[in-house]
Amino acid sequence: MRRPVALRLQAALGTLALAAAAGVVLTMPETATAAAGGATGYATQNGGTTGGSGGQTVRATTGTAIHQALCGRASSSTPITIEVEGTINHGNTSKVSGDSCNTAADKIELKQVSNITIVGVGGGAVFDQLGIHIRESSNIIIQNVTVRNVKKSGSPTSNGGDAIGMESDVRNVWVDHSTLEASGGESEGYDGLFDMKDNTQYVTLSYSVLRNSGRGGLIGSSESDRSNGYVTFHHNLYENIDSRAPLLRGGIAHIYNNHYVSLNKSGINSRAGAKAKVDNNYFEDSKDVLGTFYTDEAGSWQVSGNIFDNVTWSEPGGDNNPAGPNPQSNTTVSVPYSYTLDDASCVPSVVSGTAGANKGLKVSDGSCTPQSPDPTDPTDPDPTDPDPTDPTDPTDPDPTDPPSGTNLSIGAGSDGSSKASGTSYGDVRDGDLGTYWSPTGTTGSVSVKWSSAKTVAQINIREAAGSEGTIGSYRVLNHDTGAVLASGSGAGVIAFSPVSLEKITFEITGASGTPKVAEFETYAG
Repeated sequence: MRRPVALRLQAALGTLALAAAAGVVLTMPETATAAAGGATGYATQNGGTTGGSGGQTVRATTGTAIHQALCGRASSSTPITIEVEGTINHGNTSKVSGDSCNTAADKIELKQVSNITIVGVGGGAVFDQLGIHIRESSNIIIQNVTVRNVKKSGSPTSNGGDAIGMESDVRNVWVDHSTLEASGGESEGYDGLFDMKDNTQYVTLSYSVLRNSGRGGLIGSSESDRSNGYVTFHHNLYENIDSRAPLLRGGIAHIYNNHYVSLNKSGINSRAGAKAKVDNNYFEDSKDVLGTFYTDEAGSWQVSGNIFDNVTWSEPGGDNNPAGPNPQSNTTVSVPYSYTLDDASCVPSVVSGTAGANKGLKVSDGSCTPQSPDPTDPTDPDPTDPDPTDPTDPTDPDPTDPPSGTNLSIGAGSDGSSKASGTSYGDVRDGDLGTYWSPTGTTGSVSVKWSSAKTVAQINIREAAGSEGTIGSYRVLNHDTGAVLASGSGAGVIAFSPVSLEKITFEITGASGTPKVAEFETYAG
């Protein structure tokens, strides 16, 4: 059972009112110029982070082409923006040599370089089992990309198992609107999603999704590696993470307006003299979300405005020092930049509408509602449709008009985000309206998958009896690429351009209660 609303909101009473420097609506122009500016948090310090602004813009559809773009510059510091579209993997990523680069075949290598932007465009950029490694480099922007299933053991391996890893004198990195995900923990071959070590400083991770991993990320590789820090985390979703959200050894981190769901063992782990400023986050269905864990070398924290919704705390003792059940500040942290805090109660809805790749680079406008993208945004599945949610728009399907043909979901597989007890992913493809899947809260995702590609152009989401109208906003995703196929509100028939895929995801980003999806039907036409 969740705590009563009054208790859940009690921790939000200390919300800070700070001067606003953000709130600008960003969209994804075809030339990706948005990626050249707009850094936030600590990435704005130490001279700022502008990436490849002012340099040449090139397009890459393979990892080799990314390396060729780096190696084709006049020098290792010549600014460049690399627009990436498609799936980057081991099969299309080779080492390229040159005076302006130092690349490797088993990862995207940004080594001993500077002034670079890598931005996903068009149908999306997916780095599949291939990590991005930043070493001895500075002024780097990574935006609107998906990095998934990077392994340190098994096959193939890449980047020490880190989705994005930074090490050895790295300065000024901004990672924004990206999706970093694994399919398990260390025993399954994965390591961290977002790691910083060996003197990495002035980094911001914003509007991104980190999920399904044993380790969210670390700042400092050991208790003695305390040269890292000045890192900002804001408006990110951490979902189904065992620990390290993040782990901070030494240094300073500013952590605000993030949504944490299903932190299974521990969350923000401030240790070895670290200081964490933790403002207006929403922690949900999680354990030990803040404290010093797995060491007797303590860190500290300053807390304000956070909401703890169904959070459990372990007993302190030995190398376990949780901050709860009533977290209090034990240090003070001053940050040198301006920022705007969303109220913690708004964080789940704002983050669900903005965080991750292929969201049109939407950001919070401070009103508990994400800004809409420009209708010419190339990540929009139908840029000619002025309002895909307008029921009078002739291009939109009638939600009461049943699709025709064979329901491809029957006999397929399924999975998804955390499910409520007593429900099953398989209930959405069994043809039985009496069974259903529910997420653990009001938002979540469920997928239908096949062993070989199927062409899908319509889905039909059927809510269980008694829950009709509960589903609010949604996205339909091509899980293979991360591309958004459709978005809108309400269940029923959803049509989009035919696409060949092996896995399709229905993501509920807003609801009036706990959704109950009885059937997730898929059709070719």
